[in-house]
Amino acid sequence: MAALVKIAWTFFKIGLVFVGGGYVLIPLLHRTMVDQFHWLTLKEFLDGVALSQLTPGPLAIIATFAGFRVGGFVGALVGTVCIFIPCTALMLFLTRRYEKLRNVKMIREILDGVVPAVVGLVTAAAWNLGSTSLVSPRDFALLAASFLLLQFTKVSPMFVILGAGALGYFFNFS
Repeated sequence: MAALVKIAWTFFKIGLVFVGGGYVLIPLLHRTMVDQFHWLTLKEFLDGVALSQLTPGPLAIIATFAGFRVGGFVGALVGTVCIFIPCTALMLFLTRRYEKLRNVKMIREILDGVVPAVVGLVTAAAWNLGSTSLVSPRDFALLAASFLLLQFTKVSPMFVILGAGALGYFFNFS
């Protein structure tokens, strides 16, 4: 029971900052799940991040994965529900007030300040993941190819991930 409470509280707190998309959570998720609680190894975390890109709600699904590792099916359910409660409540609150709030100067200024911070968080996440997982020429080739495909074509990220997985499986030249 204590493990479920810990899962619930941890993912509820993470859910409170789950604004701007899941990528801003990567450093927090890594620090919490790998470094602080040791719920996942670094390899499991990276695998979870990669797999979460193939599912609805990218990165929030890693709460399901970690919850399952710590508390089985119930832990997975608790982790998933608790990471979504804060953002769902916030969206319900904001949706009803959007028309009034979108023209408030202070709100626009706050959002203008948040955007660069979110870019910094995503950059930090990319740096942390890259510094621990890019170790071979193959890794850097797949990074470059993925970046170019995603930046300059309309290829779905799902196909880029599946293609990279297939290349990794069939042409393991690290």
